[in-house]
This record gives sequence, structure tokens and C-alpha cells, in this order.
Amino acid sequence: MSALPAMPLRLAGRTTHRRRGPVSHSLSHRVEMVLIDPEANAEAEPEAGAPLPWPLRRRFGLLAVRSVDHGGPPGRGRGAPWAREVLGRRGIRPDRLGLLTTPRFLWWSFNPVSFWLAWKGGALVAVIAEVTNIWGDRHSYLCHHPDGRPIAPEDTLTAAKIFHVSPFQDVAGDYAFRFDIRPEALDIRILHRNGAEGVAARLTGPLIPLARRAAFALLLRHPLGPLRTLALIHWHAARLALKGARWRDRPAPPTQETSP
Repeated sequence: MSALPAMPLRLAGRTTHRRRGPVSHSLSHRVEMVLIDPEANAEAEPEAGAPLPWPLRRRFGLLAVRSVDHGGPPGRGRGAPWAREVLGRRGIRPDRLGLLTTPRFLWWSFNPVSFWLAWKGGALVAVIAEVTNIWGDRHSYLCHHPDGRPIAPEDTLTAAKIFHVSPFQDVAGDYAFRFDIRPEALDIRILHRNGAEGVAARLTGPLIPLARRAAFALLLRHPLGPLRTLALIHWHAARLALKGARWRDRPAPPTQETSP
């Protein structure tokens, strides 16, 4: 059972992807993300809560986490109220929410995937994987047990793939999610299964208190976070094309915001 981390936290982690099928490809990159309480008052004094340390602010700063970037279409999100509505429609009413994401840098924001984490009674009961592609489309996958029991690290939660992410993968098959969220570290695994093809992705790393020094470290290690992510996506796409991977045209995005 996952314990409740003390937010805000910094994830100094690593993401790995391994492509399955006739054209093999793998990648491994360092990532810098934050795990915050999206309902905390970011401008409050320390004794009033757990504010985000400067330079990480909700409104504007060198680095920022803004509600409009999450919980709905990019740039038109509603933040935590949206997440609670999505969860509430499934009868999930958590005590606390967390948002694991990459902060925007100045005017730029891009997150291939962010995670809304929902705890009840100190246990992780639901995760919303908020997926965004490079064309500005977004779809979210809600992961939870139908009976509402906590999500254990060994549990596998599945969802049909209905959203176009990569032009080198079909919109077919399903995802298998596994979440191990502990106060000191996390391990998230996502396996896209489509016959002999698919992608195995993993996000791992320690969770560090996001004090002022940690926020500056995040800024210095990846000052152009969203732009770096986009550059890496295009770099690996070029390598796949050179390897002969088949291109799939972008289909229309799903009409519903979340599934299943």
C-alpha cells in the first residue's frame, strides 16, 4: 500500500522507453519533475501550508505549475476541480490530491504525461494519467480498482489505447499500468501491448523535499525543460524513421476527455 508523501517534492528521476516489434529502439533520459498538492495555496506563508518555493510559482516565474495547463485541454485546464469531478463520477472522493508534472519554463509548457494522484486514508486509490501529444491533443486514462480498494505496487491496471501519441505506433491494443508511489521514491511502469508490437516505458527516481535549494537545482539541471522534451521527441522520431519504422497518420482525437 502506498503511503502519502509530504509535498511539495522534486523527482530527480529517469525515464526509459523500449520499443517492441520488428524495429527496435530504446532511450533513457534524466527527468526533473515536481509532485505538488494542486489545492495548496502557493502564495501562502510557510506556517499557513506548504507553498511552492520560489522560483516555482503557480502564476508566473522562471518555473511554474499553472492550473490552465492541467485538467482539461492544454491552455484551458481547470486544475484540481476537474480532477475531483472525474474521480467523483466514478464514486472516488479522495482526501488529498497530488500532481506529478514538469513545470512550465517561462511561456513554454509541454508534458507528454502528467499524473494526478488520489489518496484516501493515506492510501493511493486512483491515478489519472494525463497524456498530451505534440499536436496539442490530450486524453486522460483513469486507473483505479472498481471496488475502490487501494492500488498496491504489484497491481496491474489496464485501459484500451484510444489516443494517438506516436506516429510510429498504432492506436490499438491496451496499456498496462503499475504504480509504486512511496514517500521517498516512485516507480511508474506503462506497457503498451499491441500483439508483437508496443512500448515499455518506466519512470523512476527518488523524491526530494522541494525546498528553495532543490527548486534552483531543478532550474539549473533542466532550464529549458519543455523545449528539451520536444527536442528529444523529434530526435528519436528521426532515428526511428531512419531505421525504417512505418509512419501512421494522425487520426482525430477521441471525443471524450477520459477513459475508461
